[in-house]
Amino acid sequence: MGALHDGHLSLLSAARQSAGFVAMTLFVNPLQFGEATDLAAYPRDLARDLDLAEHAGADAVFTPTVREMYPVGRPETRIVPGRLATMLEGESRPGHLEGVAVVVTKLFALAGSCVAFFGEKDYQQLVIVRRLVADLDLPVEVAGCPIVRDHDGVALSSRNRRLSAEERGAAVVLSRALAAGRLALEKGHAPREAEGVMADVLAAEPLVQRDYAVVRDAETLEPVTGTSSRGAAATRAGGANGVPPSRSRLRLLVAARIGPVRLIDNMAAA
Repeated sequence: MGALHDGHLSLLSAARQSAGFVAMTLFVNPLQFGEATDLAAYPRDLARDLDLAEHAGADAVFTPTVREMYPVGRPETRIVPGRLATMLEGESRPGHLEGVAVVVTKLFALAGSCVAFFGEKDYQQLVIVRRLVADLDLPVEVAGCPIVRDHDGVALSSRNRRLSAEERGAAVVLSRALAAGRLALEKGHAPREAEGVMADVLAAEPLVQRDYAVVRDAETLEPVTGTSSRGAAATRAGGANGVPPSRSRLRLLVAARIGPVRLIDNMAAA
């Protein structure tokens, strides 16, 4: 959605290494915003973005207007990602993930057969896009790319530029919480206990208002249950025979508000 940073540019770099032609879309999609003030405040600098995209390897940049993308206004046809869109970001930002699904489906229809590169920072979005492609048999291969972080561990985000210096300093607590939760899992603690560890780390930063801090199945984003910290069976929701998922099947996710900005981050458990 523009306001490009090194995280976005890393997607172009990954695409450049594996594709003969690299196209990028820059479009602030109004369907993804629940609040008009949030949409209005979203940073935009098209000239800068085009220059960065060109130097990062984009062969073409598609920059449609809202009228070009939605010529008859808000579309009546809905792309509903199901349960995946009702949890986490879907619960906190109603309609957001449906808006993502609509615009991504339209862009895939325009692009045709392709490889699409998405960053893992919006992990729930990545999971939904993969499921959308599979469910609708779209001729698209979805490639997930690692989160790019600043020197202090803060995940790069276009929203970071709206933080004050003090708020930016506080934002590091999100990645610290994730690291603490992952360490708890590595030590044998149950997912619920790791969630408590993450919540405690976030609570120690007075500028941060936690939305969620959870451990979920990496493929389905379903909750992972279990009460024992060392050796007792933790059961993935919907799993069979009470077999606990390996750490490689787990994803830690956090969301919090810092000043005027809501930030998200996530980390693999192993």
